[in-house]
Amino acid sequence: MQRLDARRFDEGRPVEIITGFQKYPHGSALISTGNTKVICAAHVESRLPSWLSDGNHGWVTAEYAFLPGAGTERSRRGKTGGRAHEIQRLIGRSLRAVTDLEALGQNMITVDCDVLQADGGTRTASITGAFVALVLAMDRMRQMGLLDRLPLVDTLSAISAGVVENDILLDLCYDEDSRAEVDANFVFSGQGNVVEVQAASEGVPFSRDTFNKLYDVSLSGCDALKAAQKHALGSLWDEIVK
Repeated sequence: MQRLDARRFDEGRPVEIITGFQKYPHGSALISTGNTKVICAAHVESRLPSWLSDGNHGWVTAEYAFLPGAGTERSRRGKTGGRAHEIQRLIGRSLRAVTDLEALGQNMITVDCDVLQADGGTRTASITGAFVALVLAMDRMRQMGLLDRLPLVDTLSAISAGVVENDILLDLCYDEDSRAEVDANFVFSGQGNVVEVQAASEGVPFSRDTFNKLYDVSLSGCDALKAAQKHALGSLWDEIVK
C-alpha cells in the first residue's frame, strides 16, 4: 500500500517539541507529531493524595482531554469518558515508571495533556510530550530549592504501530488507524526497556511473528522521538542520560 503522506512503512511522522509553551505551569511543552498536536503542562503541589499522606514518597499523575476543536466533531467540555480515564492512567503509570518517587519528596506533579488537534497517536504523543514537561517541572523545583537533583531513572517515549492491509506500519495517522487490522501502542524507557504495551486485533488474531515486527519497528521509531526530546531539553537531557 501507499501511505497518504508517502512515508516509508517504518518511518514516523515529523516531530517538533516546543518548550515553555505556557507561562504559568512549572513545565510545559507543545508536541506535534504530524497533524497531531498536544499541549502538556506540569504543575507541582507540595501535597499528596489523602491515601498517600503517611507515605515517604511523592507522586506523579496525569489528566488527558480533547479540546472542543481537536477532532472533526466538537468535543464537549468537561466530559471525560472511559477512554480518557484509561489514557490518563496510562500516562501517569508511564511517567511514574521512570521517576524516583522517594527522591521526589512530599510533592505531587500533575501533567495535563490537552489534545489541540487529533490525527492518530494522541496517547503516545501525550506520553512523549508529558515527559518533557515533567523534566522541566522538576528542574523548576530544583531552582526553587525543593529538589537537589532531577529524580528520574531514565527517559520515556511512546509510539504507535499497526497492521494495515497486511503491512506493518509505524506511527499511524487517523486514516490508517481506522483501517488497521492490528493496533498497538508501545511505551519504552530510554534504555529500550518496555514500560507498557497495548496491542489488539480488530479481527483475526495476530501471530507472535507479527507482534515481534510491531515491537521492533516501534523500538526503532522511538529514536527520532528521543532525538526531539533531547533537542528540546538540552543539558537537562544529558543529566538523565549519564
